[in-house]
Amino acid sequence: MADDGDGATDPDDASESDDSGVDDGADDGVDYAGRAAEILGFSRWWQIVAAAGMMAAVSPYQYVWSSIEQPLAESLDLALPALGAVFSFYVVFQSLSQFPAGKWRDSRGPGALTFLAALLAGGGYVGLAYATTLWQLYLLYSLGAIGVGIVYTVAVNTAVKWFPDRTGLTTGVGTMAFAGGSALVVPYVRANATAAAYGDVLRNVGVAILVVTLVGAYLLRDPPDDWLGLEEDGDGAEGGDRSDNLAASLRGRAYTTREMLSTWQFWLLYAMFVAMAGADLIVIANVVRFAEQFGLAAVVATASATLLPVAAGVSRMILGEASDRFDRKKVMAASFVLAGVFRLALIGAGRAEAGVAFVALVMAAMFFSSPLFVYFPSVIADYYGSQNSSGNYAVLYTAKVGGGVFAGTVTGYLVATAGWIPTFALGGGLAIAAGLAALLLRPPSGSGLEADATAAAD
Repeated sequence: MADDGDGATDPDDASESDDSGVDDGADDGVDYAGRAAEILGFSRWWQIVAAAGMMAAVSPYQYVWSSIEQPLAESLDLALPALGAVFSFYVVFQSLSQFPAGKWRDSRGPGALTFLAALLAGGGYVGLAYATTLWQLYLLYSLGAIGVGIVYTVAVNTAVKWFPDRTGLTTGVGTMAFAGGSALVVPYVRANATAAAYGDVLRNVGVAILVVTLVGAYLLRDPPDDWLGLEEDGDGAEGGDRSDNLAASLRGRAYTTREMLSTWQFWLLYAMFVAMAGADLIVIANVVRFAEQFGLAAVVATASATLLPVAAGVSRMILGEASDRFDRKKVMAASFVLAGVFRLALIGAGRAEAGVAFVALVMAAMFFSSPLFVYFPSVIADYYGSQNSSGNYAVLYTAKVGGGVFAGTVTGYLVATAGWIPTFALGGGLAIAAGLAALLLRPPSGSGLEADATAAAD
């Protein structure tokens, strides 16, 4: 990448080398990469690297809890059921903190917000090492969860704001890091998470979270509203001859959250999110017990639990990229239907006691359902614009609470009353229903994108 002598990067050179081999695409006629490099002074991909690093850093809150729960209970002389609410608090605060954080970020940028997230998430884990009572665990994990929620909404929408042309791929990178980042931490925690050693483990992990997130807070920034040098017309749609070549998130109307909530498309997306999050978490939370229900060997249950997050993480990049290159609605619909079909097939593999097929179907089911965390922020940006994307997606993300309640409380009731097979079958049905519902989606009336829907139908 050439430098013109004063530290600014030549946008023409940047457009060729911005991706380090990845097509960064001005194939729609707009040089997104070159404009971004001119503003930042470096490739916009470093924004994704910073966002992904932050996501990986805070992932232990969600994926390492099961490894530290036992030593915490032993150290504080608590019964394990008493700690059950800790993770529930995490889900609630991680999800609900994203709306105020997203609104702040859309209006004031990510800097101060991610600095606060670093203190909350890093400090929360460090504080666990010194907790002496149950209420302190509740408080510290909840504060940390707020930090995680801030990081999540900032990271996902950094991709939306800097990559309107590659939203699926770049949100996939960030959410993959959140799913897979803890893979580096779990072995260390499990090797040392004893009642005697867990304090040092918690402190070390907390310091790592703090440092990585502070670095991200320093690096992240948002593009200016006019970063592509285009003026908006009175309705908020981009004007000029190049408007038809812009990504949908820039070409259409910039909806406020209140305006978004008045459209039927949002509420359909919300119902789809609840259904898919429920179907996803049913498998994540219960795959080991489901394998045991069929009398499958312990190695099958272990392999399923181990490979599940791998399939979930990889799929977010692959299908995220596919949703950029092809019709996003159709990719999402096919993905969710296949996720449901593979969940139903999983029941057949269990009944047949086919261990290899069971593991393969777990991976396939997760491969096609996990990209829900890529599709939904991308569709929100496509339909409602990137200007308020952080706050708008944060509202949709609250549907994860509903999915979590379904996968936890409702699933527990269904298993007790109907059994495992009907419960997993319901998860498959929910995924198929969400896929079919996706076919009903179209840009909101008055968004300025109606022509896109007509062209896609033709």
